[in-house]
Amino acid sequence: MITALILLPIAGVLFVGVARQNSARGIVLGFNALTAILAIMLWRSFDTTAPGLQLVERHAWIPAIGAEYLVGIDGLSLLLVLLTSVIFPFAFLAQRSSRGFCALMLLMQSALYGTFTAQNFVLWFLFYEMSLIPAFLLIRIWGGANRDRAATKFFVYTFLGSVAMLLSFLGIYFARGTFDFAALAGLGKTGLLQGNLAWLAFAGIFLGLAVKVPLFPFHTWLPDAYETAPIGVSMVLTGVLSKMGVYGFVRLLLPLFPHEIKIVGPWLLGLAVCSIVLASLAAWAQSDLKRMIAYLSINHLGYCMLGLFAVTARSTSSLIDMQAALSGVFMQIFNHGITAAALFYFVGLLEQRRGLRGIDDFGGLMQRTPLLCGWMSVAMFSSLGLPGLNGFIGEFLIFKGSFAFAASFTAVAAIGLLVTAIVFMRAIQALFSGPLAASCNTFPDLQRSEKWVVVPVTLLMFAVGLAPQFIFSIFNTTVIQMARLFA
Repeated sequence: MITALILLPIAGVLFVGVARQNSARGIVLGFNALTAILAIMLWRSFDTTAPGLQLVERHAWIPAIGAEYLVGIDGLSLLLVLLTSVIFPFAFLAQRSSRGFCALMLLMQSALYGTFTAQNFVLWFLFYEMSLIPAFLLIRIWGGANRDRAATKFFVYTFLGSVAMLLSFLGIYFARGTFDFAALAGLGKTGLLQGNLAWLAFAGIFLGLAVKVPLFPFHTWLPDAYETAPIGVSMVLTGVLSKMGVYGFVRLLLPLFPHEIKIVGPWLLGLAVCSIVLASLAAWAQSDLKRMIAYLSINHLGYCMLGLFAVTARSTSSLIDMQAALSGVFMQIFNHGITAAALFYFVGLLEQRRGLRGIDDFGGLMQRTPLLCGWMSVAMFSSLGLPGLNGFIGEFLIFKGSFAFAASFTAVAAIGLLVTAIVFMRAIQALFSGPLAASCNTFPDLQRSEKWVVVPVTLLMFAVGLAPQFIFSIFNTTVIQMARLFA
């Protein structure tokens, strides 16, 4: 079933390639509906009370180097598969697209499914790299102004990080003779590698994943890429692609190098706090709405890194607080994907109507487009963590758990919450309040096709915020298992 999920978007690429130009979007949405059905079937087949990997598929692949075709899911993998299945149709509905655009997006979707389910490094790295090439081409071909520079910067950063990660895993393979994640995690409990080799391998994997999250100071490619990319691509970049880095930290770095993580824990916490506070201050300084949301994306992913580094910072930890922090991280991964993609969608609607997306290019929109302003405000309040919406759940649990392990770092990180609120209040005041700008006199309110996109996503924000147990049930057992491993 997992293999079918990975291959289905590739089949969609073939259908799109032979289809007429004006039917490509319909074909893509049809294949997205099929992948969503398969993802739901995976969810129904997944036993939420059983620990470990489930629905495992294992086949011989490259015996000479011990590389297998090995895929399976646990709670975190399933959560990310479901998130991918939600974000991609959302992104396709956000804009009109050509056959080439649709084909590259489907290829990236297939690669993401593979990345979140692969359990062998060679297979995982293949899918990981496969997702970066379509992203580069989508920015380079269909991006806006300065797309050459933004795409090149994105490629160089991610490629160098990938090379460092590949070299590290080659060193691990030559020392331990396996690429299997579970076997390497078992060896990591007593020390995967020794001496300088351990630190070199740790540094290489950390660099590759820190660029992907991105973690301060490896973040400078992100605002340019998100600003330049088409709206649908920006939604996928922030909603799903950025989660590959956080997933890699949970799946690779923390289980394989627990001793090294504890030693450098304070430094890593410092980087997470810098990502939270400095990114929110940078967002405050932006006049371009896409760059503002891009910096806030770094800020929100910084909360995930704060929770992960906090639970590994101390050797004696409370399992309850550790589970709270990890649950918050997993919930934040899902919630940020939904909310950030929605914010980029709303910015796209404003840009379609005005032709510009600067905060000062609008004013008094509440008088002209009350529905658009109302629904966009919900997404903004979700992003700043208003109770009752999905953003509050993950942030609350991260801070609750992190305070028990790293109180001083967490207290400084709380500044990011305040600055984020200021950023959104400023945007709401500038966009929606005051006299109606002359350039906005002819703005249409939300159209029927746009409501079909906005309403379900917003209702999902309320559903997770008010009754989050249906999401928690996916990964509760995985969180308990990981908490015991880290403890």
